[in-house]
Amino acid sequence: MTQAQQTSPILPSADPSTWLGVMGGGQLGRMFAHAAQSMGYQVAVLEPSADCPAGQVADRTIEGSYDDAAALAELRALCAAVTTEFENVPAASLQLLAEGSFVAPGASCVSIAQDRIAEKRFFVECAPTSKVMPALHKTIASHADIDAIGDDLLPGILKTVRMGYDGKGQVRVRTRDDVRAAFDDMDGVTCMLEKMLPLAYEVSVLTARGIDGASVVYPIAENVHRDGILFTTTVPGPNVSPECARQAQDAARAIVDQLGYVGVLCIEFFVLDDGTLVVNEMAPRPHNSGHYTIDACITSQFAQQVRAMARLPLGDVRQHSPSVMLNILGDVWFDGDTDNTREPAWDRVLALPGANLHLYGKDDPRRARKMGHVTFVAPTLGEAQASLRAACAILGIAP
Repeated sequence: MTQAQQTSPILPSADPSTWLGVMGGGQLGRMFAHAAQSMGYQVAVLEPSADCPAGQVADRTIEGSYDDAAALAELRALCAAVTTEFENVPAASLQLLAEGSFVAPGASCVSIAQDRIAEKRFFVECAPTSKVMPALHKTIASHADIDAIGDDLLPGILKTVRMGYDGKGQVRVRTRDDVRAAFDDMDGVTCMLEKMLPLAYEVSVLTARGIDGASVVYPIAENVHRDGILFTTTVPGPNVSPECARQAQDAARAIVDQLGYVGVLCIEFFVLDDGTLVVNEMAPRPHNSGHYTIDACITSQFAQQVRAMARLPLGDVRQHSPSVMLNILGDVWFDGDTDNTREPAWDRVLALPGANLHLYGKDDPRRARKMGHVTFVAPTLGEAQASLRAACAILGIAP
């Protein structure tokens, strides 16, 4: 592609050269497709299974693995620009797509985010400008590495270097024997040991950057997790001070600029008991904690993803209403601890003030599987939180 082709906007039109592509067929791809189609684009999805959430709504689904040369060639020939809905798509596939399509985010950015060693190294390199550091950490690739663990690293959390998400691939450890047992249970794959910190709460910072270097940062989201899976996101965060918000937003801008990133990026930070901000990890895509933007902001994270990859001006990130997002897991389809399933009382949930229901088109509810979310918006945060509590009572979720 020429320099002019790489920088000129991809405008929506009936011309087939304005298709947008997404690697991955999950719920993030589905919501991306909705946003792109509402702006006039046609969307193609590459996914191993045609019966996927994004495939249900896309204009075309290319069925194939993420490294299938023929499927990649078809996507590249069809789409003017391609993005990804998850970080574990092979970076080599993104590089191949970039030979004929504009790819955002690029392979180099995604490769950093999908490897904890590279990610931690990058955060350390960014620290002079971002003013934040990751937790103390050490690569664990052998029993000798375990023997060399310093006392200052324990207790900690042992995480696989690749493929971990939603609490998977990580174990809390207190002693070297715990580390050894966990490492062996993970079949000796390379891991990262991170020191456990006195965590007050977690925030995520959603940012977007365009091809021209312009960037925007959304309001800071405060997150609560259960069993390693996001439970709720509250914006504005009730515990987030103006100083903490400023520091997190400045750090996000520094990180996205140093990456040379194009697209939507979510960065998770820990806020410690003493107020210290610690950078945890980043996701090179829209994020579960950013779903509130669909109903509470001028420009949703998915519309922003479309704008960035189509090289359009970035959208207004103002939040017009306080909001709380509740993740809906497959558990709510089950009667207590039994295997009996029934449809949740969505009519009662939707009767609550400010309720916005988003289901992902998955027909197989399983415990701990993300099936949808509900965002509550209201004139005040207290009112949104009241609707959240009422929805939890209706769905049988402990508040």
